[in-house]
Amino acid sequence: MFSSFMLNTWIVGSLVALVAGIAGFFVVVRGSTFAAHALPLGTFPGAAFAGLLGVNPLYGLVAFAGLGVVGIFELSRDQRTDVATALTLIFLLGLGTLFLSLSSQYANGVYALLFGEILGISDAAIIPVAVIAGLVIAAVALFFRPLLLSAVSPDLAAAGGVSPRHVELVFLALIALATAAALPVVGALLVFSLMVGPPSLARSLTNAPLAALCASSVIALLMVWAAIALSYATNFPIGFFVGALAAVCYAAGRLLRRVQ
Repeated sequence: MFSSFMLNTWIVGSLVALVAGIAGFFVVVRGSTFAAHALPLGTFPGAAFAGLLGVNPLYGLVAFAGLGVVGIFELSRDQRTDVATALTLIFLLGLGTLFLSLSSQYANGVYALLFGEILGISDAAIIPVAVIAGLVIAAVALFFRPLLLSAVSPDLAAAGGVSPRHVELVFLALIALATAAALPVVGALLVFSLMVGPPSLARSLTNAPLAALCASSVIALLMVWAAIALSYATNFPIGFFVGALAAVCYAAGRLLRRVQ
């Protein structure tokens, strides 16, 4: 489990957990779980498109994550955010169906991108994930107060000169970046669980925003480490363990809130 060939697995898994824990905190605070569920599914076709072009799937994920952000952001001008998110998701999934039908070679990688595949990560895959993690941390450090204030009290944020539209764009970009980094590891179907389970438990542990954000990252990190160990020991997909442990975190958070 701690052999040299597993080193990249632990590094990338840790980076993904850190990014998901940070971005997931704002998902839970803002109550935007639908966007956190839709964007991973919407970026999945990007990997299929990258397979057609013969390039790194991460580049396709980032490109389609950006396309999803633009679609939700622009459509929400005239529609409710949930409607805009659904329309964007439908369009991107339609493209994904087209790309998959055009590439028989890529079909072998569909299972891994749906449910995650963290073993056998190359050295070249670490750098893009590390760059994405750095961008997410930098963005949160820069926009922490506007993101939090607009979630807790939109009227107070607007009175303080914070543009709701600009904050929404920053928030969607955070989710998109976290999705692009996490999807190859935990899969499109379970990125959502990684960005909801740990933050939900962290919110129940403390009401201090910064402490909750840090707790969310730590819980996500421990959860991914446990999932890697269990996946290595059982040869089951890592996504299964991520989803199961995220459900445990969410249930523990709900139970703790009831006790409190």
